[in-house]
Amino acid sequence: MLACCLAGERWPDELLDELMAPESSDALFRIVVERLADLFEAHLCDVYAQLFSQVIERAIPELKARELLDRYQRIRQPRKFEGAASSKIPAQVRTICVLSRVTLGADVAVTSVLLDAVKRRFPNARVVLVGSVKAWELFAGDPRVEHAPVTYRRAGSVPERLEPWSDLKRLLSQPGSIVIDPDSRLTQLGLLPVCSEDAYFFFESRAYGGSSDAPLPALAERWMRETFGVETARPYVAPAEATAKLIDVPGRPFVTMSFGVGENPAKRIRDPFEEQIVMHIARRGGYVLIDQGAGGEEAERVERAIVKSGAAPGRVRSFRGSFAAFAGAIARSDFYVGYDSAGQHVAAAGGVPLVSIFAGAPSPRFFTRWRPSGKGKIEVVRMERPDPAQVLEEAVKRLARLGLG
Repeated sequence: MLACCLAGERWPDELLDELMAPESSDALFRIVVERLADLFEAHLCDVYAQLFSQVIERAIPELKARELLDRYQRIRQPRKFEGAASSKIPAQVRTICVLSRVTLGADVAVTSVLLDAVKRRFPNARVVLVGSVKAWELFAGDPRVEHAPVTYRRAGSVPERLEPWSDLKRLLSQPGSIVIDPDSRLTQLGLLPVCSEDAYFFFESRAYGGSSDAPLPALAERWMRETFGVETARPYVAPAEATAKLIDVPGRPFVTMSFGVGENPAKRIRDPFEEQIVMHIARRGGYVLIDQGAGGEEAERVERAIVKSGAAPGRVRSFRGSFAAFAGAIARSDFYVGYDSAGQHVAAAGGVPLVSIFAGAPSPRFFTRWRPSGKGKIEVVRMERPDPAQVLEEAVKRLARLGLG
């Protein structure tokens, strides 16, 4: 499969047809597409474009692979926003549409930086986040950010995953507007044309930054500075006030935790790590709230860890609800502990002292890009072959450094 792309060859039609089925599509995205993105290598962006432009053409015949590739090579080139100096951009930009990255962690680490920057650069314009309700809930308390609902299916056939394209074209091709795309899955990482190229600004996060060790929030800030001339943009979250205060703080120190792994079991430390880290925090006087995430296996692990920790009643509890509500709890907590997931980026953005357990990185650059980055105290436990006892020992040391000894 990849050999065809590397050689610039066209895939056989029967293979493209096979990829349209849900079971094949899941493997295509999980094993091939996500792997290419996670390596953060510039030349693999070309491999992806060669591959997926043909998939798109097979699913949407009006879109031709060659034209998609040619457009992609144009829009990936860095260019400065010229505003009224450019006859191709409206003299007065009335609306800026920022696309969601689909995953909540990426929306905090990357998309929120773009939102912060455009609010400063365009103080009188509408700022619209295009994406799911879950993504918008993270910013619903920000009066400058409006919402344009577009749902992306993270499972199903290729045609089903491409369904948002028609809605995106209608939403984003409005007079007086520009579009900022942070390498969104909504556009299949920039391949789907959703508006005129002149009004489209593409942050190719998989290649931008080259071989540097900068994390994604810093790269997003740099790109906004180079493209729109905005200094010091920062990641943030702003749930609606009622959502942010939905969870009561039972006592201090208040510690929020997440054992979510985003359907990637390699991120998890095997038993008995989870119950033991909960036990350690509770025994040192902490009041612990653990997110159950989407439920299912993750919720079962959370409840099992609580029971096995032997914590006194009232010391440890689980939470089942919107991530925006949990983000509000993180912002009000004294410490955060969790695997590489959205919670660590919320804590980093809010300056909450945190310990990130970072396992299962598919490449060294994946770690440098996705490690938590922010103004607060951050400790990262990273081990190539994580042993539960060693990870626990390191996590306890890092917590003590932060003040929870």
